Amino acid sequence: MSGAIFTKWFCEWILKTSGVSNLKGARDIQWALNEPCSITYYDPFVKLGCNTPTLTRGNTVCGVVFTKGKTMAAQANTHQNRDIRPTPTDGYPTLTSVLQTSTERTLQPRLELALSDSLSESEPASAVLQRNAHLQFLLRNLVQGFPARYVSQDASQPWLIFWTLQGFSVLGVGLDEKTKKRAIETLLAMQHPTGGFSGGPGQFPHLLPTYAAVCALAIVGHPGEDGGWDQIDREKMYKFFMSLKQLDGSFLVSRDAEVDVRGIYCLLAVATLLNILTPELLSGTPEFVATCQTYEGGFGNASFPEWAFGTDGLANDSPIPRPPLGEAHGGYTFCATASWILLQPYINTHYSPSQRPTINLPSLLRWSTQMQGSHVELGGFRGRTNKLVDGCYSWWVGGCVVLVEGLLGIESKGVDDSEKKGEEDHDAWDDVDDLRTHITHYIVSLASRPHSIA
Repeated sequence: MSGAIFTKWFCEWILKTSGVSNLKGARDIQWALNEPCSITYYDPFVKLGCNTPTLTRGNTVCGVVFTKGKTMAAQANTHQNRDIRPTPTDGYPTLTSVLQTSTERTLQPRLELALSDSLSESEPASAVLQRNAHLQFLLRNLVQGFPARYVSQDASQPWLIFWTLQGFSVLGVGLDEKTKKRAIETLLAMQHPTGGFSGGPGQFPHLLPTYAAVCALAIVGHPGEDGGWDQIDREKMYKFFMSLKQLDGSFLVSRDAEVDVRGIYCLLAVATLLNILTPELLSGTPEFVATCQTYEGGFGNASFPEWAFGTDGLANDSPIPRPPLGEAHGGYTFCATASWILLQPYINTHYSPSQRPTINLPSLLRWSTQMQGSHVELGGFRGRTNKLVDGCYSWWVGGCVVLVEGLLGIESKGVDDSEKKGEEDHDAWDDVDDLRTHITHYIVSLASRPHSIA
């Protein structure tokens, strides 16, 4: 039997036997089976390692889970309307494609629950935040200390404290004064004599643990004696920041360390909280941040320093834009975008409109939204192009979308009858709400897995 004749016969057989009207051809069938369908083989189910399926309720056929109480055609149509298909492959496995398939299989149980919820309103919602489990996890670490394996995080002690305190804060749980005092004393013990905070007592000061320590003190501290907040040495902090400043407006993350936009965000956030922002501190920083935007729209970690300065340390007057160092990445993009927002008062007051440095906001928004995975990936975000979805990027990239909306002047607010623009305009943005629904389900689904707190 020729390939063309078999394709027509096979498609007609599937459609006729299953009563499913949404599989239009071999391309859809290939996607549904998540395997390259060899249409020249007489019995494709044998070649694919499958038995000829019996299309009845309760079975999984072509990637569609048929549950009781609904016709197969209705469920399959709902399935395809949500575009829940495995990522197509070309039949040549690579490390990337194997990891992608493995990730989708890990998410499959949650995907089936989500599909089941959409098909039966009587079933309970699967995406429920396990608040008590999170509180027990945080409380255990706060009272008993972290497990022994966390010894590898010795240089990140302020981060562990901040994440724990922030977890309680987000969940709306207050801490007693004894616990707050203990946290304050522990954090202040990591304040370095020369300014800034280190990752642990006796270590070098670093911008990242400085951010974590100050944010943690903002949660548990208060003004006044022994309140923690007034015990932050702002004068030494400013000198520490200036000691890290480079000629191109960037900052080292620590003495003799690297330049990184994550460090710039941490510095700007701390300087804003402590009210120590000055033109001297910010000079050249907007220009540097702008050079870190890549051709994709996201931001890399830095840009080539040799491009702006010669071996003599003097600035070059090259008309060619300074190239970014590395590809666009979710963590760098969030930090660069948040830094750009914190720099806006300085940019608006110290630059004329014609001389203000700029970034490509539409390109940034486009990159951010394209980092969201498909429905089969539960709408999670990936950190780089063609990479796997990961729970942490729900924060880095998902949060970045909101920042870009703010820069573009897009606000989420209620509208009264006088502000409504009609059903057509509203319908055009329905997919945005759908994507936000899926990222919420993705985050909560991962967070509710047994023995795994996202």
